[in-house]
Amino acid sequence: MTDRPHLAVIGAGPAGLAATGAAASRGVRVTLIDSATEAGGQFYRRPAAGLGARRPQALHHRWRTWERLRDGLRTHVQAGAVRHLTDHHVWFVERQDVGFTVHALLGPEQEHPVAVRADAVLLATGGYEKVLPFPGWTLPGVITAGGAQAMLKGTLAVSGRIAVVAGTGPLLLPVATGLAAAGVEVAALVESADPKDFVRRTRALAVQPGKVAEGARYAAQLLRHRVRTLVRHTVVEAHGARGLEAVTVAALDADGRVRSGTERRIVCDTLAVGHGMLPHTDLAETLGCRLDGMDVHVDDEQRTDVPGVWAAGETTGIGGSALSLAEGHIAGRSIAARLHGIEPRARDWAATARTRTRLRAFFAALDAVHAPPAHWSEQITDDTVVCRCEEVTGGAIREAVDELGAGDVRTVKLLTRAGMGWCQGRVCGPAVAGLAGCALTPTRRPFAGPVPLGVLAAEPEHG
Repeated sequence: MTDRPHLAVIGAGPAGLAATGAAASRGVRVTLIDSATEAGGQFYRRPAAGLGARRPQALHHRWRTWERLRDGLRTHVQAGAVRHLTDHHVWFVERQDVGFTVHALLGPEQEHPVAVRADAVLLATGGYEKVLPFPGWTLPGVITAGGAQAMLKGTLAVSGRIAVVAGTGPLLLPVATGLAAAGVEVAALVESADPKDFVRRTRALAVQPGKVAEGARYAAQLLRHRVRTLVRHTVVEAHGARGLEAVTVAALDADGRVRSGTERRIVCDTLAVGHGMLPHTDLAETLGCRLDGMDVHVDDEQRTDVPGVWAAGETTGIGGSALSLAEGHIAGRSIAARLHGIEPRARDWAATARTRTRLRAFFAALDAVHAPPAHWSEQITDDTVVCRCEEVTGGAIREAVDELGAGDVRTVKLLTRAGMGWCQGRVCGPAVAGLAGCALTPTRRPFAGPVPLGVLAAEPEHG
């Protein structure tokens, strides 16, 4: 087996699993590296076996797809074609004269270094949530929409009895319906997008009737659970002493500003809020891959512009699990052909490529509809904490911009420390850019995560 070409796949979500299966089926030795303890990624997160969940599939759709991916991975692992490394946190991918070395930290403490050498690398690192701050967003009980979903899927737990789900984006629907099905009283679903905007994009949406039907099913579930839906609304403030007690929501005008006099207070102990997602591009940036805005640039084979590096899934643009599966499958087949010295034939995956094209158009239309309100930053008061790691307020950032002349995120960071904390600006970056009046751009970092100095000084084990 060791004479086979070797592929390192980073990320065991839908894209990584699809690529692993496609490459392993075509004679490539694959090492699948993931930070989680089980495959599936965030989309197929499941409760631990010890919790005794009788119907884990109730928290998912496309469960049969997951079963096929799981069984395929198990078959390849048992055959020796795939090695699955769990709880491995990749912090750097090193380009060498021949091939690559993937550097990871093993275990929950992330202290033990491991290195994996490979002939090619696939980046399937997924995405993370974008949350825009507002007064009170740091109160206990305010969580991200994805965090609420992960808690429910992974632990069968909820954070409170009465919830408001707010922000914008298709993720809000499964979060609201999932919480309601789990017995939480969902007091309101607050969506800043205007349903009329969907009418202007019917052509792009019509090519994916399955997705439209999925949305209709969620809407029916909201009605069944009597969830009040407030469209073209936003959360203005979260209230509470030691924890969340209520939120104030208000209507938005056509320009995306809060309409004075429309404020209403909703009692709740949980606010699940999200404003879309952003791609994880840290590893791509350290490798020198070209980015298109916030997305890793790829060609029709899912190749980046760095030879030997492919990318698939949310890291190339947010588009859901079906698009991730299509991109992963194409990447896996392309990698297998090229590692065997064969020119890939695009006709071999023509149907999958057509699916990819339709899904990309569909999600581009969704992105346009679910853009955050144009004037969301006006709701950030001067004493609102924007950078939670370094406790930098909106007022400090405005001072850096208005009085000290900062015009970009990096300069604001140097003047205020916003973005210098543990998350390295992943959480506060969109808010800082909004307050600075500049576009959000990726911040190139030497490593994808914190690394102990002892690890940098030591020679890692090679796997």
